[in-house]
Amino acid sequence: MPQSGVRGDGQRQEPEPQRLGWKAGGFADKGLPPDAPDWAADGAVGSLASDADGGPPDDGPTGSRARRRKANKADKANKGARDDGSGKGGKGRRVLRWTALGLGVLLVAGAGGGYLYYQHLNANLRKEALDLGPGGLKKPEPNAFGQTPMNILLLGSDGRNTEKNIELGGARQDADRKPLADVQMLVHVSADRSNMSVISIPRDTRVAIPQCTDPKDGHTYPETTAPINESLQHGGPGCTVATWKALTGIYIDHFMMVDFAGVVDMADAVGGVPVCVDRNVYSHDSRGHGSGLKLTKGTHSVQGVQALQWLRTRYGFEDNTDIGRAKAQHMYMNSMIRQLKQGTKLTDPVQLRDLAEAATSALTVDEGLGSVKKLYDLGGDLQRVPTKRITMITMPWQYGPGERYVVPKPGDAEATFGMLRSDVALDGKDTKKKPEPAPSPSTPKNKLAVVVQNGTDGARGPAGGRANDIQERLVALGYTGARTDSRLTSQADTALLYKGAAQRGDALALAKALGLPGSSVRESSSVSTMRLVVGEDWRTGTEFPAASGAGGGASAHQAPKSADPLNAEKDSSACMTVNPQYTF
Repeated sequence: MPQSGVRGDGQRQEPEPQRLGWKAGGFADKGLPPDAPDWAADGAVGSLASDADGGPPDDGPTGSRARRRKANKADKANKGARDDGSGKGGKGRRVLRWTALGLGVLLVAGAGGGYLYYQHLNANLRKEALDLGPGGLKKPEPNAFGQTPMNILLLGSDGRNTEKNIELGGARQDADRKPLADVQMLVHVSADRSNMSVISIPRDTRVAIPQCTDPKDGHTYPETTAPINESLQHGGPGCTVATWKALTGIYIDHFMMVDFAGVVDMADAVGGVPVCVDRNVYSHDSRGHGSGLKLTKGTHSVQGVQALQWLRTRYGFEDNTDIGRAKAQHMYMNSMIRQLKQGTKLTDPVQLRDLAEAATSALTVDEGLGSVKKLYDLGGDLQRVPTKRITMITMPWQYGPGERYVVPKPGDAEATFGMLRSDVALDGKDTKKKPEPAPSPSTPKNKLAVVVQNGTDGARGPAGGRANDIQERLVALGYTGARTDSRLTSQADTALLYKGAAQRGDALALAKALGLPGSSVRESSSVSTMRLVVGEDWRTGTEFPAASGAGGGASAHQAPKSADPLNAEKDSSACMTVNPQYTF
């Protein structure tokens, strides 16, 4: 391994097992640290994941201890069985494979970004604040079984702050600038862990970046409208989290950020991942554009630097934009997931340890995810999701004026965000879920206080008079307590924010009166009075346009076609479309 050259740590050394907190030989024999039975009984989620992130409720006398006793008996009975997960140590290896997946998904995010430093395991994990914005979104209430969904934001930084990073990413002239979050994906795991949805937002999407305060120096960055990748420059990943929450209305539990060098190291540890192109591709041109990826038509196993090239390729895939790059990243992630689920990779404990070291050396995480134990538990949650229920999409988008950037597509984008807020799978297989009955209003219309604010101050500029128009409409509907907030803000989708469960019935009734979709109604601790923010999806008229709630093929139970969905199992033979300008 090369020297760090950044923190003055000198030559990186392989730690002794005892230094990692494991008994000598224990990891090699069983593939698990000594306390792992609590994490891996029955191949299920560890106790921490259940408590913190909405796993199954406590099952009392038949719970984890009983399962461990049963598992121990089964292990004895299965002595001598084949080593495919059914024999001695097999469960441990299976959980470790899924820990590898919990870490490995970051390979994709790291296609955008910088070089973090080599340390070891817990000591190596860099931790930062989860949310640097004004906050306000409340964690979803548990369902009848005590389960809650889990949302993890995966980020890739493009910082060029080391020689290794410059070597991999180029652009030495950018060495001193703050990094950008060039890859952003939200992983949504359903409350019952039956499905997983992954949504990417293109880096050039123009959004409202909320006010953020950098905890390191106390500097406050004012609210602004800019490409979403610039949010990382406003104090760190916590501002990108705040931006996603403001844009989507989705509560985010954790973030994980990785960089160029981290991707290469983890891709080497994972081993080759098969990818496919529909013709020869060489991502390079005379103007210096391209990642350098060069592949012949067909399927190839990529790892290390070549995996990074695949994940970074924009010039050469589809229309040479971030949209094609996001699709290539989804294909890579799906392929890696299939391999890990099939057990075709990472069955060797030493290889697993290498990945754990590589991953933790490359990660920045929020403080709530800042230990290897918690990453193991995350791996357990991911293990439970069947491959056929994993869907990856790109946020529905459209070009802004001049086609220099993109914006969320009215209707389709909000419909997609609304599905995730409601914990509805994007694959169309949640049609049997019944919506919870709406509570009755508790306050007479003429006594309900509601503030209306113009949220159209986005990429296209503000639509004048929106707050006044909607306030007057509310008064005409009997909501005589409605008033306006004259301050402009930027909100992609119209949102009706209320504080506390007692106001939900009133908020739903008001939304129905205006024709707003139920997904626009959100509980928020940042408001003291009910607040209606009129978004970019409602720039004219006083009744919410019906098309905005379900445009372009969107439905209440399936992602719109404009999201370009990929299924981890069904689309296993998919190949990237190569742009004819970049073939050979």
